[in-house]
Amino acid sequence: MAGAAAALDYDAELMLRVKEGDGASFALLLEKHRSPVVHFLYRMIQNQAVAEELAQDVFLRVYRSRATYEPTAKFTTWLFRIATHLALNSIRDGRHERQQDRLDDDSSELPVRQVSDGSPSVEQRMVYQAKLEEVRKAIAMLPEKQRAAVLMHKYEEMEYSQIAKVLSCSESAVKSLLFRAYETLRARLAHMA
Repeated sequence: MAGAAAALDYDAELMLRVKEGDGASFALLLEKHRSPVVHFLYRMIQNQAVAEELAQDVFLRVYRSRATYEPTAKFTTWLFRIATHLALNSIRDGRHERQQDRLDDDSSELPVRQVSDGSPSVEQRMVYQAKLEEVRKAIAMLPEKQRAAVLMHKYEEMEYSQIAKVLSCSESAVKSLLFRAYETLRARLAHMA
């Protein structure tokens, strides 16, 4: 039994402690994974408020599942499966569209500082922000499963096997989703090369 426990990842061990009633372990999991989950959800939904709300729901579901939790996969795989499921449901329900207009404009509200030579100029930063926004919009236009696969692959740096478990498909299906997504993105963003 000790050998099996040693093979578990630290997060799975924490979740098993949560299962036994250790609230401090849940707080550690929440602190460690809240930000990546919110960022993932934001990239899926394109709405910060909805992403925050969905992240709360993700961790509420994790906590409610504590009694039945079994470490059959990496904890992060299980966590992102829950997050992906909630994000896809939110997209299908159209809940995120209420505040869709406020995409990611927070960065433009930041005060512009005077910078020394060698730093990007205001124009360079504006061009960079415009390109970044164009990439975000291109990713947001991908079909749901392709978008989820790209976000997990590029932003969360998850392996094909983990993405396959999250999306409940084979690794070859993940590779196919990513191939199609990256081809679409290349075509949509070719003018930026």
